[in-house]
Amino acid sequence: MTVFELSATVRHRGLHVAFSVGEHEVVALLGPNGAGKSTVLSVVAGLLRPDVGHATLGERVLFDVGRPGASQASFLPAHRRSVALLAQQPLLFPHLTARDNVAFGPRSAGRSRAESRAIATRWLAEVDATQLAHRRPAQLSGGQAQRVAVARALATDPGLLLMDEPMAALDVAVAPTLRQMLRRVLADRAVVIVTHDVLDALLLADRVIVLENGHVVEDGPTSQVLARPRSAFAAQIAGLNMVRGTYDGRGVRNPDGLLIEGLTEDRVDPGDSAVAVFRPSAVGVYTRPPGGSPRNVIDVTVTELEPHGDQIRVRTAELSADVTAGAVADLDLAPARRVVFAVKANEVAIYRS
Repeated sequence: MTVFELSATVRHRGLHVAFSVGEHEVVALLGPNGAGKSTVLSVVAGLLRPDVGHATLGERVLFDVGRPGASQASFLPAHRRSVALLAQQPLLFPHLTARDNVAFGPRSAGRSRAESRAIATRWLAEVDATQLAHRRPAQLSGGQAQRVAVARALATDPGLLLMDEPMAALDVAVAPTLRQMLRRVLADRAVVIVTHDVLDALLLADRVIVLENGHVVEDGPTSQVLARPRSAFAAQIAGLNMVRGTYDGRGVRNPDGLLIEGLTEDRVDPGDSAVAVFRPSAVGVYTRPPGGSPRNVIDVTVTELEPHGDQIRVRTAELSADVTAGAVADLDLAPARRVVFAVKANEVAIYRS
């Protein structure tokens, strides 16, 4: 059942989006910097008034503005929305203990002091932070402070929880434990989480929405979007190469004339907009075009070499290949080096975009 619906336009930021969230659904909002993700959160949280649009949370109208035919504009203030926003930084009150920070929301909503402290104690236990109850923020590590911030957000029992890059400010060693905690406490809640980390999407989200230039360009189950991306950003975070263009009966031809042949995974007709997707590990790197089985052969210029697990990722302007360190030495690979990428047609999946 849908619990949250949004349609909003913010003209000066080039944003026009529409999507919904189910009653027990975690939605990951992905996209490159400047795509409009933070603007969406600000609109939903009540920090930014859109030019046109409406949003509902259950039976509550969060805003209805600028629409032709609307009898009267409405815009609920942030504190009346039943929406909690968890920012990248914990933003705890420095003069309060962890328990009093968590109790602040229920107390502000009119709960008694004793009831608010009981709620805080319960939520600190939920996020494995009971032992931190009497500490002040200055005495907490980054991961501990973020746990307390999660408890504070959930203590108000929001109808919708917004999370803005919750792992971005944390040490790499801390993130996995916090991610597992979030997986547990976010179950059965309506959540929108902005992230750049594919693990956040895979482990926390039921659904992925991809924004580019202020518009929704993909929306679907997490596994589907990351396995069969239709946008450059989704392909990038999934670690896949993607060529976008038009299907000509043999493969996908991009606007520059590059043709990538492959296997179609659904009905694709000549003239359809389509994408060709393949793994960097399926790409061979050569100094001259190889022979053998049908291959896509692409002339490229190396732009960057970077470690990638036990291999080296060879990056070009558009595509990537994974090779061994020995291959890097044998081929004398370095930025500005001209080489040939080759990938077998049976390693390429083609589907409509």
